[in-house]
Amino acid sequence: MADDNLRDAIKTMMVESLMLKVTKDEIRDDMPLFGPEGLGLDSIDALELVVGLEKHFGVKVPNSEAAKQALASVNALHDYVIANRPE
Repeated sequence: MADDNLRDAIKTMMVESLMLKVTKDEIRDDMPLFGPEGLGLDSIDALELVVGLEKHFGVKVPNSEAAKQALASVNALHDYVIANRPE
């Protein structure tokens, strides 16, 4: 899957799984996912994202430290999926 297509798929999964009130086109690749300066996601959203990563991309997030890095932005999610997806 090409990089842009993977980013697009991640954004689509986020909008659908988290029932966001924004479209995938409004989510910037470098936008923080958590906190007031970004999408403003919370811990429940983080759990949903972890489940979505496994369900849609076959990627597991083993612990909270990995989640903290992987769930920082769409770019971070993209890099995590690329590095950890099954062959």
